[in-house]
Amino acid sequence: MTRPTAQPVTHIDDDRFKVTEWRFAPGAETGWHVHGHDYVIVPLTDGTLGLEEPGGTVRQATLTKGVPYSRREGVHHNVTNAGQADLSFLEVETVADSLNHRRRETLIRFMAAWNARDVDALMSCMAADCAFHASAGPDAEGRCYTGRDAVRASYAAMFETFPQAAWTADSHHVMGNTGLSEWRFIGTDHNGTAVDVQGCDIFRFDGDLIALKDSYRKNRSG
Repeated sequence: MTRPTAQPVTHIDDDRFKVTEWRFAPGAETGWHVHGHDYVIVPLTDGTLGLEEPGGTVRQATLTKGVPYSRREGVHHNVTNAGQADLSFLEVETVADSLNHRRRETLIRFMAAWNARDVDALMSCMAADCAFHASAGPDAEGRCYTGRDAVRASYAAMFETFPQAAWTADSHHVMGNTGLSEWRFIGTDHNGTAVDVQGCDIFRFDGDLIALKDSYRKNRSG
């Protein structure tokens, strides 16, 4: 027998949250799905959920009106109303976590491109309208490079200045529109001078890509 379909009503859908009210007649189902975000369920009624899971597992969960619970992304199931009365709940998805994951992946690819000395790969991580603020220069922001051509040239010049270079001990963090990469730079310039210094980059994003790379590093002295 064909089951009725649970009815979703979207209340909020922005770059931070998606809030969906799910309404189930008795026996209704959502259909099989995988959750792409962490989420919270807030029951609007008492009721009993039927949870069909991969491998043929079927179990039930009791809903209590106003008592929420949370789950991590990746949950795979089909949800049914296993009770005899209508039920409903709010599903609150933290959409921003997905964007943060993608931005962090961009920073990881960006660091790998530096160690591969691949200017094309570096620029594939940069937004169409991008800028780079070097750690040294005539301005308070350091030397500023604006636009893809200027940024690309500055990255290429870095490889020319340091025929041997590696960015090690890296870690990457994203919160909202801001990213941070910590690193240790070990290199030798074209005069044979060795450099070993810790530093970091602060990033601003345009979507998944880097709009601004703002560099800082320790100034070693005797």
